[in-house]
This record gives sequence, C-alpha cells and structure tokens, in this order.
Amino acid sequence: MTKPEAMSGFEVDLTNCDREPIHVLGSVQPFGFLLAVNSDWIVVHASTSALRYLGVTVDDLLGKPLAQLLNGHALHNIRGRLQIMRGADAVERMFGVALTDGGEDFDLALHYSGRLLVIEAEPSQADALIEAASAVRSMTTRIAARPNFDEFCHEAARQVRALTEFDRVMVYRFGHDGAGEVIAESVRPGIGSFLGQRYPASDIPVQARALYERSWLRIIADVDAEVSQIIPPVSVTGEPVDLSMSMLRAVSPIHLEYLRNMGVAASLSISILRDGKLWGLFACHHYAPRHISYERRTAAELFGQLFSLTLESREREHEARRMTEARALHDRMMSAVVAAPQGADSLTPFLDDLCRLVGCDGLALWLEGRLTLRDSTPDASDVHQLIRLLRDKDTHSVFATHEIGAMLPSAAAWSAKASGLMAVPLSRAPRDYLLFFRKEEAKTVVWAGKPAKLVQVGPLGDRLTPRKSFEAWEETMRGQSRPWTPVEKSLAESLRASLLEIVFRLTDLADEERQRANQRQELLIAELNHRVRNILGLIRGLISQSKAGVGSVEEFAEVVGGRVQALARAHDQITRHQWGPGALSDLIIAEAEAYLSGKAERVRLNGAPTALAPDAFSILSLVIHELMTNSAKYGALCDARGKVTIDWARDARGDLIIDWRERDGPLVKPPTRRGFGSTIIEHSIPHDLNGEVDLDYRPEGFQARIRIPGRYVTTEGVAVSKTHARRTETPVRAPERMLVLEDNMIIALDLEDMLTRIGVKHVIVASSVSQALEYLAEEKPPFAILDVNLGAETSFPVAEALQDLGVPFAFGTGFGDSAAFPERFRDIPVLQKPYSAESVAGLF
Repeated sequence: MTKPEAMSGFEVDLTNCDREPIHVLGSVQPFGFLLAVNSDWIVVHASTSALRYLGVTVDDLLGKPLAQLLNGHALHNIRGRLQIMRGADAVERMFGVALTDGGEDFDLALHYSGRLLVIEAEPSQADALIEAASAVRSMTTRIAARPNFDEFCHEAARQVRALTEFDRVMVYRFGHDGAGEVIAESVRPGIGSFLGQRYPASDIPVQARALYERSWLRIIADVDAEVSQIIPPVSVTGEPVDLSMSMLRAVSPIHLEYLRNMGVAASLSISILRDGKLWGLFACHHYAPRHISYERRTAAELFGQLFSLTLESREREHEARRMTEARALHDRMMSAVVAAPQGADSLTPFLDDLCRLVGCDGLALWLEGRLTLRDSTPDASDVHQLIRLLRDKDTHSVFATHEIGAMLPSAAAWSAKASGLMAVPLSRAPRDYLLFFRKEEAKTVVWAGKPAKLVQVGPLGDRLTPRKSFEAWEETMRGQSRPWTPVEKSLAESLRASLLEIVFRLTDLADEERQRANQRQELLIAELNHRVRNILGLIRGLISQSKAGVGSVEEFAEVVGGRVQALARAHDQITRHQWGPGALSDLIIAEAEAYLSGKAERVRLNGAPTALAPDAFSILSLVIHELMTNSAKYGALCDARGKVTIDWARDARGDLIIDWRERDGPLVKPPTRRGFGSTIIEHSIPHDLNGEVDLDYRPEGFQARIRIPGRYVTTEGVAVSKTHARRTETPVRAPERMLVLEDNMIIALDLEDMLTRIGVKHVIVASSVSQALEYLAEEKPPFAILDVNLGAETSFPVAEALQDLGVPFAFGTGFGDSAAFPERFRDIPVLQKPYSAESVAGLF
C-alpha cells in the first residue's frame, strides 16, 4: 500500500488490500473518538464522541476539511507519520499531541482502512510509568533469565500484571484442536485460580483469532459502558467503514455478555504469535472497570511482541537441537548402510534411536515386504490394516493423528497400546512406511464450564448464547494420545528425507549386489568349466602316462583307478572346506585308510596341525598316493613288520618340510627303471609348486624329504580371472622346437607327448611367467602354447614378449567361450582344455 504525500491528499493502492473486513461494527468505545478522512482530507465518518471531545456539531464535522478541525502543527505531524508508515495493517502512534489551539493533549493511532485514513484519539493520561522502551527492556531481561518453559511463562504473566495492574493475567495457549488452556497465571490473592483450566475453541471464534493475528492488543475498559456510534453508519456507496484495525472498536455484545457471565468488568488481550500465527494470548481480567494509558498499553504491546520473539527463539533452539540429533542419526545410519548393507536389517539397530528422537512408545517398520515391530504397537495384522488404510489415503507426506480410532473404528480395541499415529512414507508405490505409535493418555481435563454451547433465545435474540457457567467441569478423555507437536512433525519430515535417501541407497546397493551376484555366478560357471576341463586333461594325462610298464589291463586299471581315486579324495577334502585349505593329516590318513586298509595303523604321523592350499593339496595327494603304493608293493608296508613314520614341521623360512621314513621292511634297492609313479614323486612338486623332493633309497628303509613353499601352507587359493575364448582357423607349420607354458605338470607332460607325436622334436616346458621369460631371453622358439591362467598370474606378459619377438603362439584355457582376452590378443588362436591330439594338430 503506497503512502500519502506529505502535504497533499493521500492515495491508497488497493492492490495490496486483499484482506476482507473481518469484524465491522458501527461503534467505538467511549474513552476516545474516531475520524475517517478520504484522499482529499475531508472527514467522511466520525464517532459521536468526536463531537464531545472536539466541541463541534455534526454539521461542523462531516464533510469538512480536516484542516478546519485540527491545528496546523497537529496536521503536519500526522502527515509526517503517514510518510513513514510501512506494511499492511501498519499502525502509527503519536503521544501528547494538541489537536486544537489551547486544547488538551491526545494520544493518536493512525491506520488505513481501504481508501480511508482512520485517526483515533484518546485524551493523554499522566502516567508515572518510565519510558516504554526501558520498562520493556527490564521485563524482557527478567523472562530471559528463566531457564525452563513453565518458569518463562509464569514470569511473563507476573511482568504483564505488574505493568497493567490487572487483577488476573493468564498465559492462554491454543491447542491442536483450537481449545485454549491456561498454562501460567499471576492473580490477585483471594479471587481463585484458573491455572490448568481449558476453554473450548468456540469461546474465541475463528474471526476473532484472525483479528488477534492482525492487531496485537485489544482493551475493553468497561463492559457496561455506552458505545459511541459511527456517523454516518455507511458511506455514500452504501458500505460500512471497516474497523478491523481500530483500537477503539467496540466489542461484540456476545463477547461482552460472555465477560459479564464471568464477572469480568474490564479486559486486556495481548497476542502471542509464532511464525505469524496465533499461538496464544496474555488474557488480562479486572473485576472493576479499568482503563490504562495509551503509553502503558504500547509498552504492553511491545512486550508481547518481544515475548513472542523470545518464545519463537527458544522453540527454534530446541528444534535446532532436535534437528542436529536427527542429522547425527542420519549420518550414523548412512555410515552403517555403506559399511555393511543388509537391506531392511540395516535400519534395525537404529529403531530405538528413532523412537527417542520423535518421542514415541512404539514403532513399526514396513520395508521391502517385511514388518518389524518395536515396543508398544498394535498386532501385526492391525498394522497391516493401518498400512492399507494409509495407502488408500494416498499419503505423500507425514501423516499424524492423536486419535487413530477416529479414522479406524476397530482401533478402539487396542487403544491402550497405540492411540496416536505418525506415519512417514518411505517410498513411492508399493509404499513402505515407518509408523510411530503413542499409547493412550487417558486424562481428566478441567474445563471452565461444560464445553458445549446451546442455541437459546437470549437478550440479543435467537442466537448462540454465551456460556453462563464457568464452574470447573471435568471430562475424562479416552482413546487419545499426547498430540504430535509441530516440532515432532518437522522432525518426522526431516527423518523422511533421510530415510528416503537411505532406502534409495539400499535399493542401489541391492541392485549392485544382484549385479555382483550375477557376475559371481558367471565367474563360478566359468571357473567350474575351467576346473572340469583341467580335471579331464589331468585324467587323460594320468591314463596316457600310466601305460608305461604295465603288464595287463587289470594292472593298468588298478594303477589308473588308484591315482584317480587319490585325486578324488583330495578334491572331496578341499571342497568340504569350500575350496579352502585342507588338513595335511587328513590327506595322509585318507590315503592310508583307502589303500592300506588294515595296515593303516602302521603309518604314524607327527606334526603340528597344518593346512595346505587347494592347489598344493591336490599335488601332494598324488605324491602321497604314489609313496603309499610303492611302500605297499615294495617297501616297509609290503610285509607284516614294516612301519612308516611321517614327520612335518615349518623351517625358519616358513616352508613345510615333510619327512617320509620307512623301517623294518625288506631290504631296499634302488629302482632299475623310472615309471610314471616315480615321475610324479620326483617332479610334480618341483614343477607345480616350485618345491623340492629328495629321495634316499637306504637299504634299511626308503626315505624322502619334501619341501613345500610356505605360501601354500598359510594362504588360500587365488581367485581365477575370467577369460574369453577366441578361435582362428589360421594354421602354422609344425616347428621343430616349441615353448609350452603350463602350470600343471601332468597336463604339460600330456601336451608334450601330443606335440612329439605330431613332429615337434624339442619341447621346452615352463611352469611360470618368470621361467618362460628367462627362456625367451636366451632363445627364440618358432612357436609357443600358453596356458592363460597360471593360478596367481596370467600368461599375458609372455604373450606380449612373444608378440615383440614376432613369435606366433596359441592360448590354452579351461574357461571355455566365456574367457575374456585383452583387445591386442583378439586374433590369437585358442585351444580349449582338455587338449586333444586333433586340436593340437589343428594349429599346424
């Protein structure tokens, strides 16, 4: 609303006047007078009391320029105040202004009412009160020193009573249902107390509450005083003047009757606002007519404004502390979810913290189709019914009620466990919820009279008649909980944002975990394929190498079967521990019992509990099998007297030393020929594990010392990398020399035999990348076959070296078509395990 020019007529911008008149009465209280002037500064409305105070007639007042009624000094000051007026519903005050030459001083209030300027005046009163700002500063200091809320409100009531000298001053707070309650009081002794009494919402109608939000202070000096009429009652356009912001506006006869019924002769109301909304009132009662000066009322109004700001500040500080707790809880929950995501279970450890933060008696979490209940809640079936009801309501924000029975009649049956509900939606559809519950708070409420109004024929006609009885009337409230406060609802909204973030994070983690599970499954399938191919290759090599030195089919089947069974037993023991390390003692005992039967007790074991990694376990199982077989056929275990002692221990380097000693058997002679069994014993551990084997054919008993590197004793197997198979039909001519890189000795021997049969005269076998690179540093082979996976490493460095040297080569893999190769090797031939003579020959 624009302001008038200082020395001319005033103009009002109606674009900012979007408020409808809330309370229009054509009269004012008699202790002052009112003038309403238009933009030409012509008086268009006045109170009849103005005739008395100004000593003029109606004809001298209405339609006359204001300059003919007030002296120039007063008019100049009024125009100056209008110049600084700012904001809708703004009121400017002036004290001790002489309106006429030689006349008495008046206190003025100026405000706009539509296009009219309303000037209210009342005679100045001599007041011993100190300057208003100083008084209010002292009052505010006193209330600020009170540490808790009850003392804060009680001290405020004391200060207002000391300032106004009314018989009773109450701090009157409005509840969630609109009813008012006296939460603090300062009262003259001997007239009783209203502390703790409640008043129904209808005692202060909605229109009156809206006026309290616009105008901070309202005084009724005498409920029985005759009012002063506004003349003319309506404008030339037929509209009454809006007196909503008038200090002098007369009071509704209904309200005056209400006060008379209470025995109150004078009252003063000071608004208490929170975020611009009516939080409560300072309600001041006096039991005899009482009028206080405008200056004192201004101090009371200023105190009400500062009290409101202080109250809001305290509540915001409390809310900020709660919000800080909520943020800290959010951080802890997020850290827990990120550190160890467990789906809905990730929130379970924090449910008690959530209950404490919000201030509830129980909690239900419905997330990912699972229901978790904590402390005092309805039964699971009742919670499901509540969730269905909430979904039907399509709630997209926090929903709170202190009376579940009002929305779900069946809730009355379990109101003792849960009467209040605050629902926090956690997802879209299908909607998940976090439900906070509060128990029934059955209590006796003391009303100031029975909270019901009846329509009766009263002195003012057929209308809603004010209550005549204000005697304490008790009512027991059942089926309701303590209401949820705005702070708690705000906390729930904050928690909703945090929990949504956590739920989305859990969803993302679940998606990631599903992807990782799929990848693990693919890797497992590839690994299984790789292992099966390796096993088939190994068995093929066993069969091929076991033919040498065998005299009959039966002997051949026995030899091959024993070796395969040894591998199977080792594999069973490894897989029993989910492909983890296997116990050395279990390996030896299994071989002894399986092959020696009744002779097994003649094998004695000495050593600390020791486990071997799966790859070493399989290799050693073949070695132990061959040692047991040879001992049973030719050594200490071939008769009834011999014994075998097996000792093991870790040396200074951490390597495992196994000593095999035979005694009391037949005289030992060194073998005249080397069969495949001897090859396994002597060469598998050095080749496959980079260990050592020392054999001693002493006449009194065979002895063997085996050294297995410490890394196989203390570490578990290394995960196998995924590869992808690629084939090419480009053949090369069979060379005379070839490099074979294969970490499994038996497969390497079998491949060597295949290559020899197709014309390769000299096969160089390497079991590791370092061995192969050492060989390439000395010689350049015409061709090479490289096993892709070598346990803890791949053959790609050797492949790169071969490419640099211009040597053709092929890859060998057990991963099948799922193997993945670097882009630079996409045209390299690939052999699938188990190797066959046909596939190897196809390279040349």
